Amino acid sequence: MSQSRAGASGAPARAAAASALQQVLQHQRSLNVALPEAAQKFKLTAADKGLAQAIAFGVLRDLPTLEWLVAQLVDKPLKPKVRIVHYLLLAGLYQLRSMRTASHAAISATVDGAVLVRQQGLKGLINAVLRSYQRKQDECEAEINTASELSGNHPGWIKKRLQQRYPQSWSQIIAANQQQPPMWLRVNARHHNATSYQALLTEAGIESHSYPGLDHGLRLQQPLDVATLPGFSEGWVSVQDAAAQFAAPLLGAQPAERILDACAAPGGKSAHILEGAACELTALDIEASRLERVKDNLQRLALNATIVEADATANDWWDGELFDRILLDAPCSATGVIRRHPDIKWLRRESDIADLSDLQQTILTNLWSMLKPGGQLLYATCSVLPEENHQQITHFIDANSDAEWDELPPPPAWLAVDPLASKGWQLLPKIDGHDGFYYARLKKQQH
Repeated sequence: MSQSRAGASGAPARAAAASALQQVLQHQRSLNVALPEAAQKFKLTAADKGLAQAIAFGVLRDLPTLEWLVAQLVDKPLKPKVRIVHYLLLAGLYQLRSMRTASHAAISATVDGAVLVRQQGLKGLINAVLRSYQRKQDECEAEINTASELSGNHPGWIKKRLQQRYPQSWSQIIAANQQQPPMWLRVNARHHNATSYQALLTEAGIESHSYPGLDHGLRLQQPLDVATLPGFSEGWVSVQDAAAQFAAPLLGAQPAERILDACAAPGGKSAHILEGAACELTALDIEASRLERVKDNLQRLALNATIVEADATANDWWDGELFDRILLDAPCSATGVIRRHPDIKWLRRESDIADLSDLQQTILTNLWSMLKPGGQLLYATCSVLPEENHQQITHFIDANSDAEWDELPPPPAWLAVDPLASKGWQLLPKIDGHDGFYYARLKKQQH
């Protein structure tokens, strides 16, 4: 088969998905990096980019089950030099199990993908394996349903920690992690309120939902291209999960105050703070490439901040003037946003948690010295693990005599909140709702 024939068949999307999966699972690269690179390599159209993303995300969500299927259907593991074919098989099986693509089209395009990844000699193997699954589907799925080790498609260490910490709700957390997340909007208060912008969405034929206590947030009934949102390019609205939208109001920045947003990229929380108060904001992050996204977001929204590329564990970037308030969105395991980044399940290791906890404590201690007496620090993570959250803050307060809990208000009733994380908010990922997130607010005592 010619390259052009393979390209016309939908094969590039399958080849790109397989290539990205190989980068994630063999080379421990982020899907956010691997997928755009694969899309460029295989010259994907906009439609094919969406398809490749759907396949790659789906495979990573269901990886243990799909790996088990390959083991049942392939006589012996593929040699390293043809390992890309293994990822094509994962992509093909995911399509047959979970996508609405017609079976014959999914198989044909996946087989054709072998040409694009230079494994034309194994087209017959791919075809045979996928058709074997079709014949044995009922038998295979019955075995999957009774295999406890495949239940939930999460690594054992994550499942165990969730079971220990959330004995009543761990299964709901895992179920939420396995869903495609809804799309949430944050309305720019400088242009509209949620009610007036919702009316614009309705006029455009876009269905949305509002929630008590989420003053600027709307959940779309169906995700869509941001270009179709009224006034997106004019800065009327941004995409931001509901959980993250509580950072700005809980921080409570006031006009003319000096604010630090530490670990600020990609800049959604910085923008939300500035939309609500004309304060003097410094956005700090260690990664130059991620700070470009901060700049882009602020530019689209016509907002201004001082952007600093530096390490939050150091103070060589600081001018010595104390901040009124600090938002620390700390580096974390990201176990609360697995549904948005399913590669987290396979990139993160249990041993990472202690290292992350140490890093969080180091940053927290360093930034605390930059806070005015009487000032407030809002600590946030997108984790659901107590070592990074409630235990972290308890330890910090015990170790610092000038730090005290500044207890948060009761959360809105519709949030999925862990009641054991008293004084702070431990939000748990919720199907058709918000991500997992943690907030704690500290006040610096005046001596």
